[in-house]
Amino acid sequence: MTVVPITSYELKAAEISWFSALCSDDYQFLGVPDGNLRSSWDHCSQIVKEAENYGFRNILCPSSYQVGQDTLSFVAGCAPITEKINMLAAVRCGEMQPIMLARTIATLDHMLKGRLTINIISSDFPGETAESGYRYKRSREVVEILKQAWTQDEINYEGETYKFSGLTTDPSKPFQIGGPLLYFGGYSPPALELCGQHCDVYLMWPEPKEQIISRMKSVNEVAEKYNRTLDYGLRVHMIVRDSEIEAKEYAEYIVSKLEDDFGKKIRERAQDSSSLGVSHQTKNRKMADEFGYVEPNLWTGVGRARSGCGAAIVGSTDQVMSELEQYQKLGIRSFILSGYPHLEECKHFGSKVLPNIKTCSLPHEYGRVPNNTPSTPLGIGERH
Repeated sequence: MTVVPITSYELKAAEISWFSALCSDDYQFLGVPDGNLRSSWDHCSQIVKEAENYGFRNILCPSSYQVGQDTLSFVAGCAPITEKINMLAAVRCGEMQPIMLARTIATLDHMLKGRLTINIISSDFPGETAESGYRYKRSREVVEILKQAWTQDEINYEGETYKFSGLTTDPSKPFQIGGPLLYFGGYSPPALELCGQHCDVYLMWPEPKEQIISRMKSVNEVAEKYNRTLDYGLRVHMIVRDSEIEAKEYAEYIVSKLEDDFGKKIRERAQDSSSLGVSHQTKNRKMADEFGYVEPNLWTGVGRARSGCGAAIVGSTDQVMSELEQYQKLGIRSFILSGYPHLEECKHFGSKVLPNIKTCSLPHEYGRVPNNTPSTPLGIGERH
C-alpha cells in the first residue's frame, strides 16, 4: 500500500533516470573545477549515450544560466545519437513565448519519436528576481497554454500574462498523444497547486523519509481537489560500491578538497538558490550527524557544493537496492539519479544495481507514445 493514491499503483517497475551535467556540475572532487569534466557537448552527450547503453530509461537535462549546454538545443542534438532513452528537458516557464515553446516541444517530440518528457521549472530568470507567487502564476498560464496547444484545434486563452484568441494548433501538434508528460518539483503552496492540478509526476529532493511522506500527502491533497492522482519521483545522488565502507570512503573522498567558501559560491550562483526547496536541503545538512548523514544511508555532503538536490544514497549494492525498494513502497515510481563524476558513477550504478531493477518508461506506461507515426501535420497528417 502506497502512502497516497498514485496513478501507477499497479506498476511493478520504476523509471530509472540519470542526469546529464549541462550546467557546469561535474566534478571528481566537489568544488574543484576539472577541464576534462567541463559541460561541453562532447562530455554531456557521452553521459547520455553511456546512460542509454546501461539501460537507464530517461535522462534529466537541467537548465541554468551557467557555462554549458542550452537545454533544448542539447536535447535536439541527442535525437539522432540515441534510440531508446527518453529525454527529460527542463523548461523554465516564461523564457520563451508559450506558443513558440509549444511548437518547439512538438518539434522535439517528433524528432525523438515520443521519447520526450518535460520538467516544468519556475525559478528566476538570470539577472532578475521575481516574487514566488507571480512566477508560479506565470508557469500556470504557460502549462495551460501548452495543454491547449497539444490537445485542441485552437488556442483561446485569457490570462494575466498571456492572451490568445482563435490560434490554430497545427504547428504545435506533438508526436505523443496529449503531449509529453509533465514532471514538476516545488514546495510552496502555489507550486503544489500547479502540480496537483496540471502535472503528472511530482519530483522531490532527498530528505528523511517522514518528510518525503509529508510532501506526498500535501500534493495529493491538492490533486484530490481536481479528482486527479499523480505519480511521484525522487531526484537523488548515488554512491554505490561493493561494501558500505567503500561507499562511505568514496563519499569522503569527493569532498576531501572542498573549501566551504567556494562551495557556498557554487550554491549561490544557481537560479534556485533562494527557493524553499533549497532551504530544506540546507536544513537537512544542519540536522545531519557529524559525518553528514541525516539517515543511515542518506549523506548530505553533496549539498555543501551544489544548490538543489543536496544528498546522496550511500552504501553497498544491497543497501542501495533496499533503499530504492523502500521508496517504491512509499509510491515513488520515478528516480532521477546522478553521481560524481557523472560518467563513472553512471557505470557503477548501471552495472551493480540497475540489472536488478525492473525498469519502465512512464510515457509508454501512460499510453502516450503511439505505435506508428501520428496523423499530425508533422507526422503523416494532411498538410494544409
